[in-house]
Amino acid sequence: MPNIKSAKKRVRQTAKRRLRNKSYKTRVKNSIKKVLVAIESKEEKETINELLRNAFSVIDKAAKKGVIHKNNADRKKSRLTKRVKEYLGEEA
Repeated sequence: MPNIKSAKKRVRQTAKRRLRNKSYKTRVKNSIKKVLVAIESKEEKETINELLRNAFSVIDKAAKKGVIHKNNADRKKSRLTKRVKEYLGEEA
């Protein structure tokens, strides 16, 4: 346990931020998983595109908040788009 007042405050802040970041990261993982599950279960094109748009939104929000790095967000979006295009038979 820290003895200095500023260190105590820092512990409180990091605990609060860790929980917030965990929430965003979980939301990102779940949105990506929904798209991949839809591909596996051979859902319709419209459904998959809607899930993809939702996943992009969630990923962008996490990057904007600083939970994940911008390049990390771009990589996730790129890989997800690649998987969707492969499934839909479009040119990547």
